[in-house]
Amino acid sequence: MDKTARIKELIGILNEAGRAYYAGDKELMTNFEYDALYDELTALEAETGIIMSDSPTQHVGYETVSELPKEEHAAPMLSLDKTKSVDALAAFAGAHKCLLSWKLDGLTVVLTYEHGVLAKAVTRGNGYIGEVITANARTFKNLPTKISYQGRLVIRGEAIITYSDFERINALITEEGEKYKNPRNLCSGSVRQLNSEITAKRNVRLKVFALISAVDPETNEPDVDFGNSKEAQFNWLKAQGFDTVDFRVVDEKNMAEAVEYFAHEVEKNDFPSDGLVLTYDDIAYGESLGRTAKFPRHSIAFKWKDELVDTKLVEIEWSASRTGLINPVAIFEPVEIEGTTVSRASVHNVSILRSLGLGLGDTISVYKANMIIPQIAGVVKKAEGEDKKDDGEVVIPDTCPVCGGRTQLRSQNDALSLYCTNPDCQAKQVKSFELLVSRDALNIDGISEATLEKFIDDGMIKTYADIYHLDRYRERICTMEGFGEKSFDNMMASIEKSRDAQISRFIYALGIPGVGVANAKLICRHFDSSLDAVITADEEELKQIDGIGAVIAGDIVKYFSDEKKRENALGLAKELRLIPEEKADMSSDIAGKTFVITGSVEHFANRNEVKALIESLGGKVAGSVSSKTDYLINNDTTSNSSKNQKAKELGVPIISEEDFINMTGKRND
Repeated sequence: MDKTARIKELIGILNEAGRAYYAGDKELMTNFEYDALYDELTALEAETGIIMSDSPTQHVGYETVSELPKEEHAAPMLSLDKTKSVDALAAFAGAHKCLLSWKLDGLTVVLTYEHGVLAKAVTRGNGYIGEVITANARTFKNLPTKISYQGRLVIRGEAIITYSDFERINALITEEGEKYKNPRNLCSGSVRQLNSEITAKRNVRLKVFALISAVDPETNEPDVDFGNSKEAQFNWLKAQGFDTVDFRVVDEKNMAEAVEYFAHEVEKNDFPSDGLVLTYDDIAYGESLGRTAKFPRHSIAFKWKDELVDTKLVEIEWSASRTGLINPVAIFEPVEIEGTTVSRASVHNVSILRSLGLGLGDTISVYKANMIIPQIAGVVKKAEGEDKKDDGEVVIPDTCPVCGGRTQLRSQNDALSLYCTNPDCQAKQVKSFELLVSRDALNIDGISEATLEKFIDDGMIKTYADIYHLDRYRERICTMEGFGEKSFDNMMASIEKSRDAQISRFIYALGIPGVGVANAKLICRHFDSSLDAVITADEEELKQIDGIGAVIAGDIVKYFSDEKKRENALGLAKELRLIPEEKADMSSDIAGKTFVITGSVEHFANRNEVKALIESLGGKVAGSVSSKTDYLINNDTTSNSSKNQKAKELGVPIISEEDFINMTGKRND
């Protein structure tokens, strides 16, 4: 690949990762991987003199994508130039007095106080336009909503979630795939919620790192004398009740010592940090230096060098998941990284395994992404001679490590992954039973994933109906670890209670591809809650149901055409007392109308309650605005959200929750 092509490739990869990082609540790659690619791009641009207009070296961030109100910042919020060199930090400081503080890994927020009261909070967004999150900011655990200063104060801070709160929240999520990847992702999603109650429950905190202005609102002139000192600003903010970032006063002479201090402290911190920030204490001097197109010159960021440790790759273990995906896991000689001993790291998929060029016996370099998740940085030295294990090649298994069934390589999103093709694989069975007992299905308490694995391993459950005959194994179950007489009785009581089940919950519990809770209700209502009619329906009949397309219709027919699956479903149905689905009131004024719901609600517990009411009255709910939409429900009828704009373009009426209640004559408060 020539250098120009590589530049274009890097721009695409980095921009996609940047969009996810700045505007979303997910992460496509680690900081280590991003920085390596960014540095490669910078070097290629310098070498070739080619800089594309959409290069991440030329812009700050990305457009926001949520439905929160947008607002333009009074001044651009530029990112900082960065270095990983302590010598470069020392050279930046020179003989000037500087402040060295934490670079926090959360979500940047601009806050405005008027007459001592928090008046507005806006996220960084793309650096030019952010999202207004004032109601959410008022729930931040350590943020004063009132202060003694009566002027107009504008500050910047980092919203963060501590590691302990991150672990607490993740522990409440039972589905492994739904767990948050790191505290920053969780924080980003929490700060940008449409319901501030959710933000409050997440224990978001704010660390202030900059005072932008403190002025008399009448004259718009500064009315606090900070003596031209950043340190004085921090001390004043602390006196106002703000939690500011910790800092040390430094210059070139004590820079190395200060960085070493922070390096030790970061291991003890309960909050995420991905580096340090160095800024001149002399405010006027820093401002006089101006800025580049992307970076201000008064500050520079120091990124932690990931602690890379070399070790020997012992084997690749293949771990089967409940969806049939089989992930490669690298097993290496135990090493200590960031204070803990690690000996394994996920390689994620076959494409990554091959791109790393891993071989058994190779010396590899490992690190902890965000100081938490073990990752492989690359191969340091290929194994030779006695160090080489077997022939060194990592063999992609042709059989599943769980059931011995045939495996298959599949390409998804340009990445090769390994799957088990055996529909009866034990790993898949666990997944299907886990769905069966879940809250939206049969809602059976007391049966965890680990318990299901034990029941399957011991042969106590092979079909869905077996769940309802676990009383046969009372003695055996009561002697299992984690079980006793009381827990067994509670489990059986929950199983008995689940025998009374809505037919739509039963259909959803079967795990038919594409059939979620809402589709299950539509199907059951269409066939007047007749299970036999659902089972024997052909594709044409199913496609007549609004919302059921050809793909889902085909999957339903395919499911019930499979003799084993059909018998499994019918066996389960015999154990249940199926409750017919409540018929929709087709005489209501909204029958046949299609609604889209967006934003927060006030008279209902959540948007799902609004959706349930609409469906009970014969209406339909869609996820996006189209020419088929009759009404968009949004309490912020004047906002410039993407859905509001689309509705205006198509002439779709935008109604508030109160309008909807008046239309239906029903409310929930």
